[in-house]
Amino acid sequence: MKRNLFLKILFSYLVIVCLSFFILDLLIKDEIKKVMTDKIEAELFAYAELIDLNSAQKMSDQLQQIARISNSRVTLVDARGRVFADSEKDIMQMENHFSRPELQEARLRGKGKSIRFSQSIGVDMLYVAIPMKSESQITGYIRLARPLHDVQNVIEKIYQSVFLAMMIVAVIALVIALIFSYRLAAPIRALEKFTERLRQGHPVGTIFLETSDETKKLADNINYLVDELQTQIRLANEDKSKLMTAFTSMTEGVLILNEEDRIEFVNQALSDILSEQYGDLNGKTLMEAFRDVELQKAFVKFKEKHNTIIEEITLGSSIEPVILSVSISSVHNYPGEEKVMVVFHDVTRLKKLEKIRVDFVANVTHEIRTPLTAIIGYLETIKAGTINNIDETNRFVDISLKQAQRLNRLVEDLLVISKVELGELDFRFEEISLRNALEGVLPLVEAKVRLKNITIHNKVRENGAPIWADKDRLTQILVNVIDNAVKFTPEFGSVFIENEQKDNYAVLTITDTGIGIPKEEVQRLGERFYRVDRSRSRDLGGTGLGLSIVKHLMIAHGGRMEIESQLGRGTKVSLYFPLKYSNR
Repeated sequence: MKRNLFLKILFSYLVIVCLSFFILDLLIKDEIKKVMTDKIEAELFAYAELIDLNSAQKMSDQLQQIARISNSRVTLVDARGRVFADSEKDIMQMENHFSRPELQEARLRGKGKSIRFSQSIGVDMLYVAIPMKSESQITGYIRLARPLHDVQNVIEKIYQSVFLAMMIVAVIALVIALIFSYRLAAPIRALEKFTERLRQGHPVGTIFLETSDETKKLADNINYLVDELQTQIRLANEDKSKLMTAFTSMTEGVLILNEEDRIEFVNQALSDILSEQYGDLNGKTLMEAFRDVELQKAFVKFKEKHNTIIEEITLGSSIEPVILSVSISSVHNYPGEEKVMVVFHDVTRLKKLEKIRVDFVANVTHEIRTPLTAIIGYLETIKAGTINNIDETNRFVDISLKQAQRLNRLVEDLLVISKVELGELDFRFEEISLRNALEGVLPLVEAKVRLKNITIHNKVRENGAPIWADKDRLTQILVNVIDNAVKFTPEFGSVFIENEQKDNYAVLTITDTGIGIPKEEVQRLGERFYRVDRSRSRDLGGTGLGLSIVKHLMIAHGGRMEIESQLGRGTKVSLYFPLKYSNR
């Protein structure tokens, strides 16, 4: 303890000494250097002006004498920067001086100066220059240079004196610090041992000191704080245990904001809801964590009214949004702190189911109403007896029958999707060759193919690996996809059917040269009743459930459907079937 205290006091005084030197360096060194440099500068300018009183020829002849008297290096430069006389160097070895800063300043302002470091003598050199004029025309320049030895020597002497004084003060200060550290060590050591036992959780009792100074008062205060702290810790642990138990068992996501509106707690349920896509939320504000304007508005509204706020927000990407019912309320029993609890209830599935239900009812109603309206209209016309032509009557009956068959297909498709989703559809899986399955399906669409003069290129290999599928459902899948390809391919178009093996899947691709689908619509294919062009699909006899059935049947087979398309360039449907050997 004594050693630590001594080192702290020693370090403090060393810091003071270092700061003193630093301050002296800032206040004295630069000032001394400036004063002495100004003095030398004024002296050199005075010599330069005296030299300028003579002619250039006379100055050249007496250059060494002028340099000795002025105690500086003298250089004479003509108006173009060429050196024609120098007191120390051979002018033939000297470069053009026109770009020197002191000459440029002298040319523009009448006087010029510059300080540069000299590599040869290792000190700064002060250069001053004045122009030589003849009838207001500059005929050359007089430049004097002197090393700043004197400035550096004066600074070093002052530093030596100051350093000696500071060392004497430092030694005296350290001796005084040593004496006081020993006197303070005993009570502080006792306090240290007491608080160390307290930190480790050992029984500490009460500390007593035989002093009468501030350490005695400090010991009394510590005793009081220990009693209060132990009581508060016990109560806090009880509250924390209850709170953590409640938070852990909750299915709703919960986060707590501290008095600075920053997140200090996030339960596991919220991490699961957000799938960790927002990273570590601790220490961030709601806006920094979620980047959601609606959530921030709800929080601002709560801060203004201090009443519980319930809002519905959407987080995540537009492709897979997470819809949350958010409740913002105050957390009580935190004296002196204003904590806020935000509860997130994931209602994404409920919203999706609600939307599916509403869309389903609307679509089914619409799909049923259209053929029923036609059937009822034609039958009422026939019943009214307003048609005497038997051919016209037969045409109305044919149309009614066609619409009734459409209704029948709609009901059958809905039953298939419903049974697949409920797991009530029986599957009889067996080893099937894709080539053989296609040969049984293609005749079913042959009439439509011939009617539109479409060419089907069947490139499926006979020796391809067998798949594990239900024969009837496989036929239903292939008929729906190939029929779609033929249906939306214009006359004289082509449909290409190919297969390949990827990992544990046999991939069957059906590519057409049809009208294609906009890129933004591709992801919605497979939804019930979804059509890119509703009127055209109905005219072609579609129910809007074909690809939805294919999607569900592929999932039931343990595979998947992928669609690629571009408007005006056709569509490619890839069906991924599990290989026979991968399902054993």
